[in-house]
Amino acid sequence: MQAYKLNATIDESGHLIIDEPLNIAPGKVEVIILQPVPSLENFTESQPEKPKRQTKIKALQSWFEKTQPTPSDFDPDQARWEALKEKHNL
Repeated sequence: MQAYKLNATIDESGHLIIDEPLNIAPGKVEVIILQPVPSLENFTESQPEKPKRQTKIKALQSWFEKTQPTPSDFDPDQARWEALKEKHNL
């Protein structure tokens, strides 16, 4: 599947308006919409304190403080497969 990255807006009535012309063959397409999230600076005061993850390696402690823990439904095998598919264009 070919991928395109375009800039678009949603008007007041909920219609998607693509800002630039698109030259692709007619047919069905799958649309994924990614909406920018407000910067984290606005949310630092309102978010609860995250539990600290401990490590014996001091160099990694500050990195752990900046990262989010993995979700409970995270599947490492699926993540590896997705990375391989992207790397090798499968």
